Amino acid sequence: MSNQLPYYYEVNLEWLSERTGELTAEHLPSLQIGVPPEFGGKEGIWTPEHLYVASVNSCFWATFLSIAHNSKLEFNQFRCSAKGKLEKVEGNGLQIIEITLKPRLTLLSESDKEKAIRIIEKAEKNCLISNSIKTIIKLEIEVVNA
Repeated sequence: MSNQLPYYYEVNLEWLSERTGELTAEHLPSLQIGVPPEFGGKEGIWTPEHLYVASVNSCFWATFLSIAHNSKLEFNQFRCSAKGKLEKVEGNGLQIIEITLKPRLTLLSESDKEKAIRIIEKAEKNCLISNSIKTIIKLEIEVVNA
């Protein structure tokens, strides 16, 4: 891969049946997607809404890992739940208006707690996906010791 911007990410979608489809991309496993059950779809299938929230969560995670590595932050566990809030917005239809990220970081040393919180906050501010959308991103940070 070249270090020259811009980069491009191509994803293909094929309708399968009813309200399901398949996402594919070169060198990646395919992913079955569907319409959420609350909009007439089936249970147990990834939806655009889930993928939207997942893209914010996974980008936040990747950004955190990069900053933590560069900052030499030592930890032994990172988990993050993400919850998107979908509402009808007057004049704009349905939107995911807010995503709350709940990162939980387990540190090896309590002396790194303030540094860890700064890195988590910096990761949210520098997340490419968060910076590319209009949804409000909230953090509920939990840092504990091993």
